[in-house]
Amino acid sequence: MSDRVLVVGAGGFMGTHLVRALHAQGRPVTALTRGEGAHFPDGVEHTTRTPDSVAECAALLQGCAAVAWLAGRTTPGSSADRPRVEIDDNLRPLLLLLEALQAQPQCDLLYISSGGTLYGDITGHPANESATLHPKSYYGAGKAAAEFFIGACRHQYGGGATVLRPSNVYGPGQTRRNGFGIIPAAFDTLLDQGSLTVWGDGEAVRDYLYIDDFIALCLQTLARPMPAGLRRFNASSGEGVSLNRLLERIEHVTAARLTRRHIAGRAGDVARVVLDNTDARAAFDWRPVTPLDDGLARTWTWYASSPR
Repeated sequence: MSDRVLVVGAGGFMGTHLVRALHAQGRPVTALTRGEGAHFPDGVEHTTRTPDSVAECAALLQGCAAVAWLAGRTTPGSSADRPRVEIDDNLRPLLLLLEALQAQPQCDLLYISSGGTLYGDITGHPANESATLHPKSYYGAGKAAAEFFIGACRHQYGGGATVLRPSNVYGPGQTRRNGFGIIPAAFDTLLDQGSLTVWGDGEAVRDYLYIDDFIALCLQTLARPMPAGLRRFNASSGEGVSLNRLLERIEHVTAARLTRRHIAGRAGDVARVVLDNTDARAAFDWRPVTPLDDGLARTWTWYASSPR
């Protein structure tokens, strides 16, 4: 078997960065996207063949040492009143892959979950991986279900799997999605000279992880064969920042005034979640190195110079 990595969801923000980083390391990569719009370096195998059966998934896995699953077609807002969308768009494709992996346990699985929606409201100390899950949205519930399915698969059929639960990952290449991604939403508002909609009073606390730091952790998880079973790790900066404070930092790095419009918060919104990254630091000799202001400045430089 080669050390090829199949990246599912390679056309997205995180997937594109991961494909390029793996290619830069010299690893063979197969990039699976839903359409033709994505562009990858020469030498990256690119397919838009969306597998719709176990047999098609098995064919894609042939010759792969690992598969990295970064695919996701929903946001907390887009499935807010439609839980079945999580099954149709996210869980069903993943379960097809897991059935194929039953016959190929030697192929490792890296699954990108969601730390910000799994734990619910976290007060006091940052949440570690042993904290009880309390997803408040169907999106978070779908991520939790995916983790349990992966664990059950590896328990029954062998092989290794690693779940990363990222906090709010941001950086160059991230575009605005409706109701998802406050940093690109704020940058869009500045360029349009419009008004940014803020849900609630702006005191919701999150931690923000720069894309390069996140990808460095992904590479570490794929650098060697995974131990049998399922491991879960938070991927975060470990530092909580209120939304109001984040927007102040954005105004600082852009030297522009951001107009805000506050409206009532949503039922699925989490007031505070900060993730403890101690386990990831220990397991992979990894740590986030990009200060928030530096990451925002780099992202703004990319955003302001990109075609719109």
